[in-house]
Amino acid sequence: MRFLTLISLLTLFSYSFGGNVTIICHGGAGSVAPSRFIGKYRGTVLAVQIGYNILKTNGTSLDAVEAAVRSMEVDEEFNAGYGSVLTSEGKVEMDACIMDGETMKVGAVTGVQNIFHTITLARKVMEKTRYNFLSPEGAMKLAKDEGFQFLPEGTLVTERAKLSLENWKRNQNQSLGEQVGEGGTVGCAAYDINGNLAAATSTGGLTGKMSGRIGDTPIVGGGTYADNKLGALSATGTGEVIMKSVLVYDILKRYEYKQISLQQAAQEACDDMTERYDDDGGVIGLDKDGNVAIGFSSPQMSWAYQNEPENVHYGIEHEISHIYNIAECKSKNCFQ
Repeated sequence: MRFLTLISLLTLFSYSFGGNVTIICHGGAGSVAPSRFIGKYRGTVLAVQIGYNILKTNGTSLDAVEAAVRSMEVDEEFNAGYGSVLTSEGKVEMDACIMDGETMKVGAVTGVQNIFHTITLARKVMEKTRYNFLSPEGAMKLAKDEGFQFLPEGTLVTERAKLSLENWKRNQNQSLGEQVGEGGTVGCAAYDINGNLAAATSTGGLTGKMSGRIGDTPIVGGGTYADNKLGALSATGTGEVIMKSVLVYDILKRYEYKQISLQQAAQEACDDMTERYDDDGGVIGLDKDGNVAIGFSSPQMSWAYQNEPENVHYGIEHEISHIYNIAECKSKNCFQ
């Protein structure tokens, strides 16, 4: 009911059809239980609609990716914000990154605690400081200076995250723990009416991680990157191998030097990463002209994109996609 109400609110926005715009988002890669598919579908479809409505009213790609990611940061179906997995000590520590493809400015944070919207704090780093990346002490000071609401300790901890941590502790196996928690991140890329690109990624990391662990999400070129001359990408999966692969930058350079589509470059890079490191991940993105790319070597990755007013395309399994017709789904539940 909450989801349907939010979707209904989207119809209140007026469209300004001045040109082609696109937004694509992911809700994390890994092994996702079929019982979780509907929740992933709902959250990613809602996120891209929020971002698309900003783009169609002449909003910027930066505003669109931030707003879309924010919607997933308050949805417990995703490993970001409220829904983040827990450290071995039972705490939430979050990372985020946002990048503007027009200016090449970037903001990133790590180890953030007790705020809902880590992605907005990353944007504050980009816009309010002369730095690219702040670690916990500096990030939390900036959050305080910028008037962020600090939540009581434990507010972001969900029952699902606690269960995942309990299972991880029983197994004492970090890879199994991440699968139980379904791992991954949330992230988006957008192409606005002026041809500008942006990318944003937010995560709670790995179930059972050591406090202070940093994954690929806030690493420029690892988990997040945007450049109007090439494209914009957000990655998800096992951060340690994504960092070693410099995954999203690798994809953009394959696209540039091999003169292949970003789609082909994305799938090639994910497959090569898995072959070399025996671990998996995925990526979503847009090339310099706004064309969609979706690649993953993990069993599943939830994704959705919108590049037309009537329909949202979405999926979670390899080579299977669905269409969410907005007009049709206003009058019925399309995710039964």
